[in-house]
Amino acid sequence: MRSRLGDMELDFERCYRAVDSRDQRFDGCFYTAVRTTGIYCRPSCPAVTPKRENVTFYVSAAAAQRGGFRACRRCRPDAAPGSPEWDARADTVGRAMRLIGDGVVDREGVSGLASRLGYTERHLNRMLTTELGAGPLALARAQRAQTARILVETTDLGLAEIAFAAGFGSVRQFNDTMLEVYAQAPGRLRETRRAVRGEAGTINLRLAYRAPLHVGALLGFLGARTLPGVDELDGETYRRGMTLPHGSASVALRPGQRWVFATLRLSDVRDLAPAVARCRRLLDLDADPDAVDGMLGGNPALGAAVRAEPGVRVPRAVDGFEMAVRAVVGQQVSVSGARTTLGRIVRAAGEVGASEAPDALGPSGSALGPSGPALAPAATTKLLTGFPPAHVVAELPDAAFGMPAARRDTIRALATAVADGKLDLEPGADRAETTARLLELPGIGPWTAGYVAMRAIGDPDVFLSTDLAARRGAAALGLPDSAKALATHAERWRPWRSYALIRLWRAA
Repeated sequence: MRSRLGDMELDFERCYRAVDSRDQRFDGCFYTAVRTTGIYCRPSCPAVTPKRENVTFYVSAAAAQRGGFRACRRCRPDAAPGSPEWDARADTVGRAMRLIGDGVVDREGVSGLASRLGYTERHLNRMLTTELGAGPLALARAQRAQTARILVETTDLGLAEIAFAAGFGSVRQFNDTMLEVYAQAPGRLRETRRAVRGEAGTINLRLAYRAPLHVGALLGFLGARTLPGVDELDGETYRRGMTLPHGSASVALRPGQRWVFATLRLSDVRDLAPAVARCRRLLDLDADPDAVDGMLGGNPALGAAVRAEPGVRVPRAVDGFEMAVRAVVGQQVSVSGARTTLGRIVRAAGEVGASEAPDALGPSGSALGPSGPALAPAATTKLLTGFPPAHVVAELPDAAFGMPAARRDTIRALATAVADGKLDLEPGADRAETTARLLELPGIGPWTAGYVAMRAIGDPDVFLSTDLAARRGAAALGLPDSAKALATHAERWRPWRSYALIRLWRAA
């Protein structure tokens, strides 16, 4: 499976045409470096189009930085949406990019990343450099620079605190990197930051995406499945709690015309990068809607729906374990019934405090202390927490579940497997291996494993042919509604069957 960029293979003429037309669809797919200015930009940069003899194209911001170019101050190429290539791919490079985005290199180093993927550091570096023009350290460094810039411009934390919070090993490394990437020292960036600021204790961001985005479909799906104390929908603002590597967080997400406006409250600012990555994953912001709709829209049964509702996304997850529990609870019950049972589990588990998050020290082992730099608390009307962690759910008493014993045993087996590290539900998980391990658990069949693969791990090509709502949607659209016939028909929707499934659910 290849995205629009994958078909281009950074073909110079096609890339240059995209730059000349300032095509926003290619933002994040490649970067334009101008040798005469030493600057790299996103394709849609409003500046004068550079002469073709002065241009070099890179597949990643890290590769452009490695080539000696600094980020354009006008178009902010480091804040472009992520490449749909790395969002959708299930191979080692795609998994590595998702893990780097989630901050694994900052927390565990390149050795930790390589260990998760099952390769040596040397081989992993070779694979990433071949495809992206930069190794894991350079890719993580580019992300650190972006995280640091956000903290410099949106918080009042000291620059030394920001350096370690962003993942740098020293203040000197932080200063040198910011000067190299942005051609400005951190202190200068703070002097020129925007005058508009959020309330104390918050970080306000704009998360870019490729238009179109069908907001109603996305928020409607999430809103119908909210859990008291975990998430809520207020008009067009979706709020939820999260449990992150260093502590807890809450986020408010409000989709706009070109961005999703995000307000984050973090107990530890070292969690900024993984929080952003998980919010993007939740709303499927790195998808390529033109590629998806272009293929699905060619199907006679789906064409009218695609034209009427362009940009329908697959709502994903900020917590793989939470999504797996939702899938088990949702077996053969209504959405409202599943919410009732899940709410009972959340209440029984109680609030997940900071003590439930793993302890973490700063890059030097003690620079940040056990809790790291925290933002000043902000006033909130309602406390939202992350879903209870696996080890807590595994130890809940029978009365907490309110369901048949067999399904209760399935949730306990699932929670135990996740808590023991035998089941990986993180964004960089091997999709085939995770699906196989899910199917080994008692009470988990193809429907549950497929649902988890689609929403927790982000597989864009899952189809649940036995799903009752999907079959009802198929019947409404004039498609075959038997499981076998529908599965056969869905083959023509590869590699975007997850998106087709969402549209069948909407038709139902």
